[in-house]
Amino acid sequence: MSNRAKVAVAGVVVGVILLWLHPWVGLLVMLAVPAAACLLLDPAQRKRLRRVSRKQLGR
Repeated sequence: MSNRAKVAVAGVVVGVILLWLHPWVGLLVMLAVPAAACLLLDPAQRKRLRRVSRKQLGR
């Protein structure tokens, strides 16, 4: 398993644990982390990400 996959699995595990212990904190973490990751991209990367997402949706 690659390092990125390990980090993703660890993130999911932490999110589920937080969701189980403190539902509001877990939900906040599960929504805030992807949003923060998107905001950290520069405009060209966001544009490329939107273009790829549309292609995968079949638009």
